[in-house]
Amino acid sequence: MSIRDVYIVDAVRTPIGKFGGALAGVRPDDLAAHVVRSLVDRTPELDPARIDDVYFGDANGAGEDNRDVARMAVLLAGLPVSVPGVTVNRLCGSGLEAVIQAARAIAVGDASVAVAGGVESMSRAPWVMQKPERAFPAGHQQMYSTTLGWRMTNPELPAEWTVALGEGAELIADKHGITREQQDAFALDSHRKAAEAWAKGLYDGEVAPYEGVALLRDECIRESSTPEALARLKPVFRKDGSVTAGNASPLNDGAAALLLVDEEGLRATGREPLARIRSSAVTGIEPQLFGLGPVEAVRRALAKAGKGFGDLTTFELNEAFAAQSLGCLAEWPGLDPAVVNPRGGAIAIGHPLGASGARLAGAVAHQLAAAGSGTGLAALCIGVGQGIALVLER
Repeated sequence: MSIRDVYIVDAVRTPIGKFGGALAGVRPDDLAAHVVRSLVDRTPELDPARIDDVYFGDANGAGEDNRDVARMAVLLAGLPVSVPGVTVNRLCGSGLEAVIQAARAIAVGDASVAVAGGVESMSRAPWVMQKPERAFPAGHQQMYSTTLGWRMTNPELPAEWTVALGEGAELIADKHGITREQQDAFALDSHRKAAEAWAKGLYDGEVAPYEGVALLRDECIRESSTPEALARLKPVFRKDGSVTAGNASPLNDGAAALLLVDEEGLRATGREPLARIRSSAVTGIEPQLFGLGPVEAVRRALAKAGKGFGDLTTFELNEAFAAQSLGCLAEWPGLDPAVVNPRGGAIAIGHPLGASGARLAGAVAHQLAAAGSGTGLAALCIGVGQGIALVLER
């Protein structure tokens, strides 16, 4: 069996909304439907009935995104009912996992045209509770927020594995000697690059605002932030720690989607592809050091593609925390930091869990198309100790 080439024809995303912000009134299945519909509308020569499957990442799935949000997106977007959909969950890597699974199906001939993406509404994530062990309990019942992090934790897991995500970032700061000043400087740079990219119109071709919502750009960008303002923020996870709300990614709402095809599917679109998928990798690491998950995943993905750090023209690394990103960069001495997140990262743009991987893959594809050639990489750390990476080329 021959392996087919897989191309990314287009990628689109919503502006990323802040927690309780402009997109908080929009259901996650509607966000997902919006990017699917926008993607299809941008390629009018493609008959939507030719889409073999829709893959969507979704990290929580506990509220309005239940019941297979990918299939809900297909139906709400008005695609033919013959188009199926599947939802995947690899936590923060879910959106990129969706891209990888769609690409794999095309590569082996199971599909010719596929949509892959991700969605998350952290604003609308519900509270949940466990079912009582017996009927009519008289006592109070505990409720859990599904917005972020551990809940209903299995007591058999070692305590060091189930620390808060921010404490994991503190552990990485300890491991690599990363200072508060370095983290704040990294965060400021993320906001600066994102603001400059928007001002230059670099996101205009990949962002589709949600109709009826007055949000035209990513809502958490703070170009006016200063070192002094960040220095005044108190550590969140340790009294004497270095991780703050200012040097960590915020809570967000948003969706992203990509159109993937083989050669036959490419002809059906009548378009030139943005990029070609070369390789991918997923790896595991100690859960408390989840932030370093991309380190080995990136190495493996590059090796599969026959590439090295010196070949990269752009690298979208998800900024869950400044300490986490700086820790990864410290373990890649051959990487030029100048190619990393050239248009800003998640600290400024936002991190809507299930959507982020698809946003990063789409960003790399658009940047390669703008450059005309090159090799790009998208990678994310994943809670509970995993890393995921994807190599693209043009």
